[in-house]
Amino acid sequence: MSSEENIAVVVLAAGGSTRLGRPKQLVEFKGKTLLKHTMDEVVRVGFQTKILVLGARQEEIQGKIDSSGFKAVINTDWKQGMASSIKVGLEAAMGEEEGLNHVLFLVSDQPFLESKNLIKLVQTQLRENPKATYSQYGENIGVPAIFGKEAFPLLLNLKGDEGAKKLMHMEDFKYCTEVFKKGGFDVDTEADVQQLKQMEI
Repeated sequence: MSSEENIAVVVLAAGGSTRLGRPKQLVEFKGKTLLKHTMDEVVRVGFQTKILVLGARQEEIQGKIDSSGFKAVINTDWKQGMASSIKVGLEAAMGEEEGLNHVLFLVSDQPFLESKNLIKLVQTQLRENPKATYSQYGENIGVPAIFGKEAFPLLLNLKGDEGAKKLMHMEDFKYCTEVFKKGGFDVDTEADVQQLKQMEI
C-alpha cells in the first residue's frame, strides 16, 4: 500500500483473555504466536503507520514479541472494554500520521488471517468510499475492518465493551463487507486452543 492513501493500521491486543486464563496473544499456531502472525500479515501489505495496542500483561507480551516497525501504545484502561482500546489506537494513529484518511483495525486472535484479506478490505474501501468496510464470516460481520475519517468521531465515542460493529446499526452509516471465510474462528477458550492445535497438521 502506498503512503499516499494515508491508511494506518491498529492491532488491538490489550484484552485480558479472561476466559482462556492466559494471554491469547501468545498462543502458538504453526510455530508462531497469534499476535506475531497478525503483525506479520500487516507488514506484508506495507502500511506506513502501524500501531500495536497492548494492555493486560503487556510486559510479558512485549518480552516475547518483536514489535519493531510498530508503535506500541498501552491502554491502561483495558478492563473497561474494547472501546477504550479502539480510542487509544485511533488517537495514536492520528498522532503519527497527519491527514489520516483511513484506519484498519485488527484483533490478535484470528489464526487464519492473511494479507489478502486486508488488501481486499482496503481496495473496497478506496473504491466504494463508504464510512467503513467490515469482514464477513457466515452470518457475522466484524474485524478486520477499515474506517474512513468520517467515522473517526463515532469510533472515539464508543463506550465500554462496544466494538466498532455498533456503528453499522446507526442511521446513514454506509458500509461495505468483504468475505473472510475463516474469520469467525478466534481463540477464547482452552477448547478453541485444542481445536486450533488439531488444525496444524
